[in-house]
Amino acid sequence: MTVFLLVGAVGVVLLLVALVVGDVLDGALEGLSAGFFSTEALAGFLGALGFGGAIALETTGSTSLAVVIGLVLGVLLGALAARASRFLHGDGEGDTVRTSDMVEKIGSVVSAIPEGGFGVVSISVGGHLTRLNARSSTAVPAGTQVSVTQVISPTAVQVEPLFLP
Repeated sequence: MTVFLLVGAVGVVLLLVALVVGDVLDGALEGLSAGFFSTEALAGFLGALGFGGAIALETTGSTSLAVVIGLVLGVLLGALAARASRFLHGDGEGDTVRTSDMVEKIGSVVSAIPEGGFGVVSISVGGHLTRLNARSSTAVPAGTQVSVTQVISPTAVQVEPLFLP
């Protein structure tokens, strides 16, 4: 029973370390199985294996049955923790802002846009503030709100003012 309790305690300590140190431990596990393993998943597995095995040993008196029950509980809780960890940490897909995401977004002119020339606009997409070169069919003074109508290049957009002064 002591071995099971020690394994469970290691799982709890690993979880506490993961909360404090976080991404450093995930970097150590990064090479394992395409991101399935996370520190949280390993901590959940060890905790459930240890404490589930200890409870099973106390209840049944059979060490082999306690190991099997502990392993099943460990795999289930480890998989659940891995899924929760991926959900909470995100997959990184939504973090990248592309210029094509700017179409129909509202921003404001930072540097005046002259007629036939380029100015600078500031646009917030998904919490990311982006400054882009902008062209408009009319001259637009700084501070004017604009809507992005077209992507010209990865660093430039076509805008139209929402309200002319």
